[in-house]
Amino acid sequence: MKKLFIMASMVLCAMSAMAQPKAEDQKKDDNKPVFTVVKEIPITSIKNQSRSGTCWNYSTLSFFEAEILKKSKKTYDLCEMFVCNKNYLDRAVTKVRMHGDAQFSQGGSAYDVLYVLQNYGICPEDAMPLPGTLYGDTLNNFNQLFEVMEPYVNAVAHSTAKTLNPAWKNGLQGILDAYLGECPEEFTYEGKNYTPKSFAQSLGLDWNDYISITSYTHHPFYTEFAVEVQDNWRQPGSWNLPIDEMARVIDNAIEQGYTVAWGGDVSEDGFTRQGLALLYDTENADQTGSDMAHWLKLSAAEKVNKIREQGVNLVESVPSQEQRQKEFDDWTLTDDHGMLIFGIAKDQTGREYYMVKNSWGISGEYDGIWYMSKNFIVAKTMDFMVNKNALPKDIKKKLGL
Repeated sequence: MKKLFIMASMVLCAMSAMAQPKAEDQKKDDNKPVFTVVKEIPITSIKNQSRSGTCWNYSTLSFFEAEILKKSKKTYDLCEMFVCNKNYLDRAVTKVRMHGDAQFSQGGSAYDVLYVLQNYGICPEDAMPLPGTLYGDTLNNFNQLFEVMEPYVNAVAHSTAKTLNPAWKNGLQGILDAYLGECPEEFTYEGKNYTPKSFAQSLGLDWNDYISITSYTHHPFYTEFAVEVQDNWRQPGSWNLPIDEMARVIDNAIEQGYTVAWGGDVSEDGFTRQGLALLYDTENADQTGSDMAHWLKLSAAEKVNKIREQGVNLVESVPSQEQRQKEFDDWTLTDDHGMLIFGIAKDQTGREYYMVKNSWGISGEYDGIWYMSKNFIVAKTMDFMVNKNALPKDIKKKLGL
């Protein structure tokens, strides 16, 4: 009986030990942000761009879906593949017109989506084949599509022909239709017949309401210029604001019930795949027992682990106009990803974050939502699209809008 009691005690001790979290894990849990929503704008469901460089498309269509929600309370699921089909043909035409001296790639900008809506219209998601289904997949996979298209477009763009035969467009259109589906000329939605253009008109949005905002010093403030990144190939203008006013536009938009189609840099140590982004201050890293040199020697996984371990105690850098310009000029600030800002939240220390809808499916710790600190967003913004009616009155006046 005594032996049995001892064995039972050992089992209980073992179970208790297993139940106790490791000190390191407990520290992470203690420092894990706990978010309280300050303001949240209604948005449509989270999608998955999967293996395609189409964040610009998913984020901006989400932006317009949110605009429709705000205006009419109607929920739409707009078709990303319609936009891709139209946009990639246009981009190929540009490369050919420039005899190859232009980039043809999967990427794009928020303006590309606006351009397609204005000039070609749009259709609902179910008016075209679902992403991936035409080549036996359940989601996008653009690898083979671009392996086929890029050599084709390059061959035409660098042709030695004295007169270019326009038939090449038909061939490229066939490739796009085979992988993405044909864009419908007509379709029925909720019992009504539409063309893509009449459907876009029925959404009730004024395409002239949408502008792009940025903040750099190599162009005058309160003027428009085309941000010099390769995927901004249509060269639309962005209004150039001082960094503090750029930040005010985002805050004011959320406060007034508008979302923001954000484009910026997520190839940063402070951006994690788990749903968190903080502007890590490597210059003051020694306060946690690590100096900058040590930080730079850490692997990407080790950096993510350290950021998670520090959690709400992590010290952030303060974004500045000078640092933004320096990082843009030395290629540190890069044009990586498009997402949708739709709210503001605070953690238990009072630090404020933007609530951001991603297009990587139901992933990360917050099911497809990222909490990105205000410092991170301001420092790492390339540009963003917003309804001009979301601008503070004084800024709108300065821009003459």
